[in-house]
Amino acid sequence: MAKNITALALTSLLTLPLIGCVTTTSPVATTESYIVDSETYQSQGKSERVKFIVLHYTVSDNDRSIKLLTQGKVSSHYLVLDKEDNKIYNLVSENERAWHAGDGGFAGRKILNDTSIGIEIVNAGIQPQFRGALKDDNLEYRPYEHYVAFDELQIKKVAELVQDIAKRYDISPKYIIGHSDLAPSRKIDPGAKFPWQRLYKEYGIGAWYDEADKQFFMNINKFATVTIPEIKKELREYGYHINDSDEWDKASRDVVYAFQLHFHPQQPTGEMDLETYAILKALNKKYAGQDNFY
Repeated sequence: MAKNITALALTSLLTLPLIGCVTTTSPVATTESYIVDSETYQSQGKSERVKFIVLHYTVSDNDRSIKLLTQGKVSSHYLVLDKEDNKIYNLVSENERAWHAGDGGFAGRKILNDTSIGIEIVNAGIQPQFRGALKDDNLEYRPYEHYVAFDELQIKKVAELVQDIAKRYDISPKYIIGHSDLAPSRKIDPGAKFPWQRLYKEYGIGAWYDEADKQFFMNINKFATVTIPEIKKELREYGYHINDSDEWDKASRDVVYAFQLHFHPQQPTGEMDLETYAILKALNKKYAGQDNFY
């Protein structure tokens, strides 16, 4: 009798793991097929998701730029090479988020990867003979001559591409910016030799000031009385993220330098001079009231 009890108990123990392994699935609920109606009602409170176009240079050659942007942890929507071909390379769908902007912000937005199209242009950035100049020559900021010019074909490609994107997403001229505009303490691209003024005049791309307005604000007596916080407020009004201290600390000078790279590229010093201030005032006069997005 004991042998039978032991055998029965053993049989029961052997079956327990099998019972524990049995899985059950809940039935998937089924419903009728419903129609998504996108026509009957439409909200008026809406805008395009894409608000910015951000222009970069790669600081590399074609092959390394392609490898970095396709296999690395950074990416862009478009890549413009420096070779003679008729192509602009689309690396990331415009419906997807490319990793090109990083930390920074512009016009109150802090995560620009979510709301921007990134365009990388193959360009060495700084000429070889000047790459160590900041340390060797004890410079704080790079002058115009340190930068590498862009190829003519690249400029034409960028112009055509930006025109198309800006039109499709109704992007404000103010929000066609450089990487340095959104991250002035980290980045200096697309550099002093990116032809913002030419793109504005020849292709209607981006923002630029009117010379008559600039001359109106070229008043040395008024400039002498304006305070640092007032100037910083003007920079914030245009879109730059800058602190509200009453001094030109390094972070603040970085913003001034970024502004000069874009709008006063022949003399980018990081110092707020009369001409830089006049350009800033002229821009704010011209584009006042154009920050009309949520």
